[in-house]
Amino acid sequence: MIKNRANAEHYQWGDQCDGWRLLDKPDLSVIEERMPPGTSELRHYHERARQVFVVLHGALSIEREAQRFELRVGDSLEVPPAEPHRVWNDRDVDAVFLVVSAPTTRGDRKTVE
Repeated sequence: MIKNRANAEHYQWGDQCDGWRLLDKPDLSVIEERMPPGTSELRHYHERARQVFVVLHGALSIEREAQRFELRVGDSLEVPPAEPHRVWNDRDVDAVFLVVSAPTTRGDRKTVE
């Protein structure tokens, strides 16, 4: 079945951010996410999941360990398992991106204080 924003499971997270589950299997997850300007997520890590972030629209900032990465349309960045990270949008347009995780991140997220 073809999946898109119109028929995928939708959820909201953080402060007005959206996610659409394009693929939701135990061994692989693909989520399209939208972060409005000025939004961010809490620093966290995943015990098992490896993730790849791919920017589709706008720009996205990702912090891994103590290093900051600026991703633009077409850029991707891998986040290995157990590595603390956070994502934010400090631009004036929505950031739209894919998050590909293997295995799924359901029940695998640990917030870092």
